[in-house]
Amino acid sequence: MKKDGCPYCQQGEFLAKFGVLAFETETSEVIVFKDQSHKGRAIVAYKNDHVGDLCELSDTERHKFLDDVNMVANAIHKIYKPDRLNYGAFGDTLGHLHIHLVPKYKDGFEWGGTFQMNTGNYASDEEIEDVCQKLRENCK
Repeated sequence: MKKDGCPYCQQGEFLAKFGVLAFETETSEVIVFKDQSHKGRAIVAYKNDHVGDLCELSDTERHKFLDDVNMVANAIHKIYKPDRLNYGAFGDTLGHLHIHLVPKYKDGFEWGGTFQMNTGNYASDEEIEDVCQKLRENCK
């Protein structure tokens, strides 16, 4: 069941404040985060229901969702060649299962620490579309 007020369930203006839908799979929505302080940062959100935790999914659903996370992670590694990819699955405020994938580089911004949710480093529409296009091309 979809939940009112959840940006991942309802899409629209709330989601558009922080992300752009790059593409969908059977199980997930891949969203490019508008704050691109970490070039290539994306979110993989569970799309079929308002689910708050991996343990709420069946084995099949969980495997499909994590396969999508892995697919996007592989694409980010291929495209941006980070030294490390940080994964964040918080959900304290929105409560919808989603995982942030944040590429990081040795001696780069926030290396050795937790990434900030929003630094205010918003990419242009063209830069966002470039990230979306690269992810679409490399996620198979």
